[in-house]
Amino acid sequence: MTMTPERDYAGWTKYIWLIYIVPFAGYPVVAHASAGQIALTWFATAVFTVIYLAGYRIRGRRLLWIIAPITALGVAFMPVNYGAGAFFIFAASFAGNTGGVRKAFSIIGLVLLVLLVDVLVIGLSPLLWWWAAFFTVVIGAVNAHFAQVGQANRRLAMAQEEIEHLAKVAERERIARDLHDVLGHTLSLIILKSELASKLADRYPQRARDEIRDVERISREALSEVRQAVRGYRAGLQHELDGATAMLRAASIELTAEFEPVPLAAGQEAILALALREAVTNVVRHSDASHCTIALHRVADDIRLTVSDDGRGGGREDGAGISGMRERITALGGSVARDGSHGTTLTVTLPLAGGLQSVSAIERSA
Repeated sequence: MTMTPERDYAGWTKYIWLIYIVPFAGYPVVAHASAGQIALTWFATAVFTVIYLAGYRIRGRRLLWIIAPITALGVAFMPVNYGAGAFFIFAASFAGNTGGVRKAFSIIGLVLLVLLVDVLVIGLSPLLWWWAAFFTVVIGAVNAHFAQVGQANRRLAMAQEEIEHLAKVAERERIARDLHDVLGHTLSLIILKSELASKLADRYPQRARDEIRDVERISREALSEVRQAVRGYRAGLQHELDGATAMLRAASIELTAEFEPVPLAAGQEAILALALREAVTNVVRHSDASHCTIALHRVADDIRLTVSDDGRGGGREDGAGISGMRERITALGGSVARDGSHGTTLTVTLPLAGGLQSVSAIERSA
């Protein structure tokens, strides 16, 4: 058996407490008892030691199988060995780990009752057994208290471990979503520019070289963005709009952007920037559009980001990018709506964050 959480803290100290059985083991020698009594006492001491150490390896109701025989040793030897009162104290010391506080004190009370009945039956003077009764209650109560404290600490430790585990899971999911957003957008742009460079290589070698240099620059930026995503850094809306402009231009898609000044918290701007990146990537990849409109407006008490195109639309299922976007937006109390009836329109809505950070007005066509 393994050490239980309740008793694991004892470690080597459980051997120190065995010093309290020494008066019992030494009493027949001091009293000049017969060799048979000495042998019987030492045998009982050895049996007790085995039972006592086993008590540190079990918990709950099974501890009754430890408490009962230790109490029985006390009852059997109390008439002939005044040190046997220690057995009742040891028995009560295990009560705290049998369950709740009520059960612990019930067991302590029962051990004390057995002690009192035993000394009354044999007519033992109170001067010889009061200490056993006193320490049975005190040691039992103290151990019960610390057992409850230990259980509370273990629950707290388990809760802390669960929080740490959930935090790690959340961080892994965040990195996975961010890498999807970063690499999906950037790799799409690299593919577009590489295809364009390939087409221009024979007739317009200089333009092809320019596109290849752009591919190199974008690749370096992608590496930086991956590192930033791992660290948790988020680019702003202006940066993402610049990236969207370059990507749509490379795909020969005309862009109209309309941004009005709206108050944005840093977290909101970061989430909207990722949403803009994912939406523009989908336009380039799937829409076959010739025109795209990006708009950011304040509508009543909401902030609304709209990305629409004149492509083929349709009602396809959300991919990993849109699903990740929806999770982020929902976490901030917003919503994501997609309409594929006339082209595709993606609308992201967030509640207004008053006066925290403004996005400058941008009027741009590409």
